[in-house]
Amino acid sequence: MLTKELLKQVKQIEIKTRNVVNEVFSGEYHSAFKGRGMEFAEVREYQMGDDIRSIDWNVTARTGSPFIKVFEEERELTVMLLIDMSGSLMFGSVDKTKQQIAAEVTAILAFSAMKNNDKVGLILFTDRIEKFVPPKKGSSHGLRIIREILSFKPEGNTTNIKAALEYLNHTIKRKSIAFLISDFIDDGYDKILNIVGKKHDLIGVVLQDPRETEIPKSGLIKFKDAETGALRYIDTNNSTVRNSFREILESQNSKRKSTFIKSRLDSIEINTAESYVKPLANFFRKREKML
Repeated sequence: MLTKELLKQVKQIEIKTRNVVNEVFSGEYHSAFKGRGMEFAEVREYQMGDDIRSIDWNVTARTGSPFIKVFEEERELTVMLLIDMSGSLMFGSVDKTKQQIAAEVTAILAFSAMKNNDKVGLILFTDRIEKFVPPKKGSSHGLRIIREILSFKPEGNTTNIKAALEYLNHTIKRKSIAFLISDFIDDGYDKILNIVGKKHDLIGVVLQDPRETEIPKSGLIKFKDAETGALRYIDTNNSTVRNSFREILESQNSKRKSTFIKSRLDSIEINTAESYVKPLANFFRKREKML
């Protein structure tokens, strides 16, 4: 049963993200992604300026007048949303956790797709596949996706991006637009990222919190690893400790970016302390220019 608080959260996200979709991404999504190809629509009489390569010679021979084939873009797409539900997504040093931001970003992507009559599916994962929601259309399906993310209690706590991508590849046979939403605190997914990227239009949505790159001077602090549960005391006043921490995170980010570049995958970086509207809008516009 859904609690009143959860239903309230779902409604708030629906209103907020639908407004963003209507005001900002109304035509952006449609322009950013092409359909699977062109499908035959009709034949009509040849008009001055038409491409002669489109002439339907069979109909032309029967009627004695030139006719051409008219094609339309086959718009229906399948959008898959792969959401990291591991322990590190519960972290948030500003107003919202990375998981809450993930839910809102997912809602924007889902409603943008559904506004264009595309199917949307969901894969929730940690170190295992937690839940699979088959692709469907409709606003009620979009609300279900938001509810799943906000209410789901995962069994696993760590992250296995490789397993999530393998599951996508085996489950979704036709090419899809796949958004992988995670903080990418994981490794060992390089090869499968490349494989999946060749079959699907894969985009990485990277969630980052400002406190993950810069620790403030706050004395001796007890840190708990959100995924392993390990406890450790760190002296944040020690510049060597802060620099070491920063170098580790910068190395992880550099490795991730290098992996994405090698696999020729697009990515969207979202900071929990800033609005996610701008990076999403920039991504759609960049995609539109590439077509």
